[in-house]
Amino acid sequence: MTEPATEGTLPSGQYWAGWAVDDPGGVVVLVHGLHEHGGRYAHVAQRLARAGYASYAVDHPGHGRSPGVRGNIGSMAATAAGVGRLVALAADRHPGAPLFVYGHSLGGLIALQYLTGTPYARIRGAVVSAPALDTGAATKLQQLVAPVLSRVLPDLGVLTLDAETISRDPAVVAAYRADPLNHTGKVRARTGAEMMTTAAAMPARLPSLAMPLLVLHGGADRLVPTASSELVPASAGSTDVTRTVYPGLYHEPHNEPEQQQVLDDVVSWLDAHRG
Repeated sequence: MTEPATEGTLPSGQYWAGWAVDDPGGVVVLVHGLHEHGGRYAHVAQRLARAGYASYAVDHPGHGRSPGVRGNIGSMAATAAGVGRLVALAADRHPGAPLFVYGHSLGGLIALQYLTGTPYARIRGAVVSAPALDTGAATKLQQLVAPVLSRVLPDLGVLTLDAETISRDPAVVAAYRADPLNHTGKVRARTGAEMMTTAAAMPARLPSLAMPLLVLHGGADRLVPTASSELVPASAGSTDVTRTVYPGLYHEPHNEPEQQQVLDDVVSWLDAHRG
């Protein structure tokens, strides 16, 4: 794992890490997914650095090195606000550099929540990977009782996720399971309810999203249905949306055997949109 060049904490207590380059041509804020942490994107940051981009990542509440009950984000509003604070920090550290947000899975949903609110003015575009816009993994009963459990038993584990679905590379799965900074327990009731509420409200928010967008999805994703990411180009207000589905790839395209091609595609898109 590539160690970050710099690290710190936000006023909220959330941990952040940065991978800097000299005179960057752009800055990418990485938004990690459910039960993982920003350090799992060190190889993404390393690839971006080779292309001249600085990268920053924040650990969500209850994730990685940030405080909170493991796996419980607390609220979507606070989680999106953490991304906003990191974007502002990155902007201050690199005045004049174009900014991008890159969110995966739950991170894609968080990124969309932030970007359809009041995003930082210098953001040029966003990469959204397998955004958690579909709540089909939860049964109808789980969806029905989620709001109640979120209030009375927010830390209750309600849904088990299979680590085998993240990548076809056994080494990636093994590393995920062995990483002490990952939460390997069930999805917390509060987190699940916040995800479902946010996903349900997103179609009404997307028309306000006018910036360029790159949407990525693995064609064999068993955690987030590939069809769910169709909502972004169908509903976003942007006239510049590219959606790429990689046949046969699982949930984390950036951690598949074909990751070099995926990250090359991301870099090419960033290069074309940084101005």
